[in-house]
Amino acid sequence: QGRLVESGGGLVQAGGALTLSCVASGLTLNHYAVGWVRQAPGKERGGVACISSSTVSDGGTKYVASVKGRFTISRDNAKETVFLHLDNVKPEDTAVYTCATEWTLSCSPEFEYSFWGQGTQVTVSK
Repeated sequence: QGRLVESGGGLVQAGGALTLSCVASGLTLNHYAVGWVRQAPGKERGGVACISSSTVSDGGTKYVASVKGRFTISRDNAKETVFLHLDNVKPEDTAVYTCATEWTLSCSPEFEYSFWGQGTQVTVSK
């Protein structure tokens, strides 16, 4: 059965950078929009960023306001991989980051997904 596998999490100092990867195994992710969501301790899970399928004319991306200008989502279709580059991280970025898809071409307006990876922990120290 196919799955999404995240990696790249770890401990980073505030102001630093980190790149997360989401690799598709046993399934084809290239035709679909893929998003990243995060869940901090004691908080609800929330959307972070999303990238549309490359087949969508604008191939667009979207970000929540709190990460816009600091995080960048991208994809490498040859490697069936979606990346999330975190830059100028803040302690409030500490969370488990999970990639997901709803098997649609374009990004869900509300970051709603039905197929998830296991997540990778990002911890930002002061």
